[in-house]
Amino acid sequence: MADLAKQKRIAAEVMKIGKGRVWIDPEATEDVSLAITREDVRGLIEEGVIKKKQKKGVSRGRARERTMKKALGRREGQGSRKGAKGARRGKKRLWITKIRGLRRRLKELRDGEQIDRTTYRKLYNKAKSGEIRNIAHLNELIKTCTLTTGE
Repeated sequence: MADLAKQKRIAAEVMKIGKGRVWIDPEATEDVSLAITREDVRGLIEEGVIKKKQKKGVSRGRARERTMKKALGRREGQGSRKGAKGARRGKKRLWITKIRGLRRRLKELRDGEQIDRTTYRKLYNKAKSGEIRNIAHLNELIKTCTLTTGE
């Protein structure tokens, strides 16, 4: 095979790209080896014997895969965490989530007539003051209330 380094360099300069992106048709090496001027190389580019290779980009495939996993709730373990507990989710947001759940549960119990209005109000105020930790704690309190009052 003929040494086409000079033609490749000229083609790279003419097309304003790097030498690595110059493609020379392996079938037409004889024609390319005869091209010694820039004008000859330009003619070969027009004929399609010498072409630009497409730029190599960074694939988004891995990023898409990671995003899909995160949407499912994966990749959030201890090793993936940066930032303090309060930086990842603020105290206020935690409170809002908790109190909404507790109030929803209290309304269900009141509407289902499992607790009366006075008990509902007492428990509502306890939830509001932060005395009730979570729904399981609320259920436990209700169980003890019903045992002591004998309803």
